[in-house]
Amino acid sequence: MKIFLSSGLVLASLLVSGAAMAQTAAPTAAAEPEFTLGYNLGLTSDYRVRGMSQTAFKTAVQGGVDYANKNGIYLGLAASNVSWVKEFNGATKGSYEVDLYGGYKGAINKDFSYDIGLITYRYPGNDSGVANPARNVAAGAYSKADTTEIYGALTYTMFTFKYSRSTGDFLGNLKSSGSQYFDLSAAFDLGDGMTITPHIGRQLIPNQNSLGNYSDASLSFSKDFGSGLVASIAGVTTNANRTFYSDTNGRFLGKSGLLVGVKYSF
Repeated sequence: MKIFLSSGLVLASLLVSGAAMAQTAAPTAAAEPEFTLGYNLGLTSDYRVRGMSQTAFKTAVQGGVDYANKNGIYLGLAASNVSWVKEFNGATKGSYEVDLYGGYKGAINKDFSYDIGLITYRYPGNDSGVANPARNVAAGAYSKADTTEIYGALTYTMFTFKYSRSTGDFLGNLKSSGSQYFDLSAAFDLGDGMTITPHIGRQLIPNQNSLGNYSDASLSFSKDFGSGLVASIAGVTTNANRTFYSDTNGRFLGKSGLLVGVKYSF
């Protein structure tokens, strides 16, 4: 479940001319705003979270809003259509995901920064865990899909390591409280608004006979066209257990794939 970025505010500078000496004074930056509020809309050919397709390899429409205070506190909301709650957990309801998150970002020095927070993934109306004879899903095979995680991240220049841990059952897996995800990524600035981002991750889900544990990797390229418009393309792969991560239609949600997306922030 992917996390959305807010649009920034542009700071203007004022140039003052000295008539007598025909000289220009140094630019004066506008005062930093107390907070920023950004919105975004996006479209992706396949919504992937930790290498797993949330939409059975189909298009997702997404949007979000982000609040960031200059003191480091931030809050956000992100939403997307999904299909896995019905097609993997066998629920009859649960076609949308709404993420609510908040935390604190700070700098240690010019090279190191950190981010700590909490995120909850909600699937309004989902009845994951209820029997669904049409999909051969027994009552009690899953728990409710809603999941909450705490997380912490440390960034050194372009490298970021992030650790996430669930506070209850993880995405409907029974007795999976304490599930962990380790995330290592880097953002290489190629200039002219282009960025390439390699990523590796490791998901651990307890009490699933190790079948839920897997690693994922991706390589993404993005281009910022200015005025809030960013396009991206990414290759994704996992070594997940095919049987454990196949949905009720027999589709392996962790298979390798190529996805493209576009996002507009304002």
